[in-house]
Amino acid sequence: MADPLPKELYDVIACPVCKGDIIYTKDKIRLFCKACKVNYPIRDGIPVLLPSH
Repeated sequence: MADPLPKELYDVIACPVCKGDIIYTKDKIRLFCKACKVNYPIRDGIPVLLPSH
């Protein structure tokens, strides 16, 4: 499966809460922050990095 985000974007993107690294989930439809244990969806090739309250 191809990566849904361009490598240049994926390399600089960070968790909006802790500023840590985020990784793709196995199905590559979400990004996951290991530190915060939060998933962020990818919709139409755009990561939705809105922290929940």
